[in-house]
Amino acid sequence: MIFLFALLTVVLVLVSSLLILLVLVQLPKKDAGTGVAFGGAAADALFGAGSGNVLTKITKWSAVAFFVLVLLLGAVHDHLNQGTDAAAFAKRIQQQQQAAPAMAPAPAPVAPKPAAVATNGTLQLLSTPNAPAAKPN
Repeated sequence: MIFLFALLTVVLVLVSSLLILLVLVQLPKKDAGTGVAFGGAAADALFGAGSGNVLTKITKWSAVAFFVLVLLLGAVHDHLNQGTDAAAFAKRIQQQQQAAPAMAPAPAPVAPKPAAVATNGTLQLLSTPNAPAAKPN
């Protein structure tokens, strides 16, 4: 299966390179030549004056081949990695749970210190709610 994956990858690289070259060689609209890709009338000189229809058909078929190869590569990749990620993840979780030491109990809470609040220039402790508040002068 790995051989098939490697073979499809090589074929995909070749088809994508061919597709790039075919798009660059084609004549743009209004017969303006090949543009800056090869300069002037390189496509006419290389493939002949009526090569636009043939190049268009080859480009369409290579684009179809490109998409089919991408889908096949995705399916083969999915088949190769099926179940391995989930099983490996579950195995790592089990190993971590077994290796983790038991957690120590939390320390006993410490009683907070009484807080003081300033009211009209005097301090009053909050821990003694029944104490009368000092009156300001």
